[in-house]
Amino acid sequence: MPAADPSTLPVAVIGAGPVGLAAAAHLLARGLEPIVFEAGPEPASAVSAWGHIRLFSPWRYDIDPAARALLESTGWTEPDLDRLPTGAELVADYLAPLAATPELSGRIRTSTRVVAVSREGMDRTRSHERETTPFLVRVADAQGAVTDHRVRAVIDASGTWHTPNPLGQAGLPAPGEAAARAAGLVTSPLPDVTGRDRAEFADRRVLVVGAGHSAANTLLALAELRAEAPHTRIGWAIRSASPEPVYGGEDRDGLPARGALGSRLRALMEDGAIELHTGFTVTGLESDVGVTVHADTPAGPVALTVDRVVPTTGFRPDLSMLREVRLDLDPVVEAPRELGPLIDPEFHSCGTVPPHGAALLAHPDPDFYIVGMKSYGRAPTFLMAAGYEQVRSIAAALAGDREAAERVELVLPETGVCSTDLGSVDGDEGGCDTPDCADSGDSGTDADSVCCPPVSACCPPAAPVSLGIPTGTAHGRSGQRSHA
Repeated sequence: MPAADPSTLPVAVIGAGPVGLAAAAHLLARGLEPIVFEAGPEPASAVSAWGHIRLFSPWRYDIDPAARALLESTGWTEPDLDRLPTGAELVADYLAPLAATPELSGRIRTSTRVVAVSREGMDRTRSHERETTPFLVRVADAQGAVTDHRVRAVIDASGTWHTPNPLGQAGLPAPGEAAARAAGLVTSPLPDVTGRDRAEFADRRVLVVGAGHSAANTLLALAELRAEAPHTRIGWAIRSASPEPVYGGEDRDGLPARGALGSRLRALMEDGAIELHTGFTVTGLESDVGVTVHADTPAGPVALTVDRVVPTTGFRPDLSMLREVRLDLDPVVEAPRELGPLIDPEFHSCGTVPPHGAALLAHPDPDFYIVGMKSYGRAPTFLMAAGYEQVRSIAAALAGDREAAERVELVLPETGVCSTDLGSVDGDEGGCDTPDCADSGDSGTDADSVCCPPVSACCPPAAPVSLGIPTGTAHGRSGQRSHA
């Protein structure tokens, strides 16, 4: 059977989160046909899972221009652009209405998980006519029925929410960790401690593992819960010898709200509200009525028995479905090779990653792209607005507009946009975080003790704080990586 012209086929978008839906909007604006596969039962299911978290960035940086154009045609009312939404508000006031627009609603397949991507009729070892052969995207529905889709291009915006880093050492799951997770004894990375998940934590023994803003905010939420449920016991385990990096600069911090986070956490530690375990390397978990966490420490092996473990050790990309795609990944952070040096968390925090598009995200298989948080691999510095710029550029490239694809259109304040923590939003006090930034508790580098958008998030002051963005793209790794 003669192969169909790939240009007549749709473009597959994997994931109906903020960046995936923006990709579909940009494809439509370019006259291209998207088909969006969403593993969850509704669009933006992963965002809904952390709906209690407040984003670090105000609405003006959370709305994609092509998506706005679709929404405005429906009479949609734009939110207050200076306000910081929660994940739930992001879904209710933006993503759900966007997915429901006439242009997108019929092009989104929910409860449809992509299980593999390849080229039709050939695996990754075949090169002849590869560039003109359609992609094959294999999906499974909620009942397990498998369907193959022929598409001209693939944009993977599936994120990292469902692949948290393990608790064990060396980047590996600890023995017994899988069983503890399956039993619900190891929770989600960002549980709603004082809300939806309160019963999981009230008057229980809880151990938070990891050193970063996610850990700090969870600890503060647990302390708030303990004021109402006084038998709640809070433990905190970190790989490093001291929690000082998590405290940050406190009142000397260039980001006042981030300093407030550290000050509040330090006060809880000094009051004895939290039991700290330093130099803590998890070596195994035993599940019973609770879970016993075995670890190596400078003082020797220890075993802590608790009711719940909260893993705040960050996230990593799931690359298993891309086994038959020819990828070119950075060996350190598992991002596209050209992007990797620009986002390595040993050298970058918020505001230091330049806007980028199709050129930096390309792989050896033409017309295949990884975008959004997944494009940053294991690096925790992703900014939602950067994802929107990624897909704008990619849509232009797929439409043959190279000039637009190479042009940078992301506009941010000169000093950039950075995360804040624990200020006040609409009079509500409390700690928040967002899951796009991975806490590096497993690596021992405590990389999330710096500000990482849009993840270490917050209840910030009225105006967002910011850090500098270097001009140009020459900054990054040079020579050996630091092991300090």
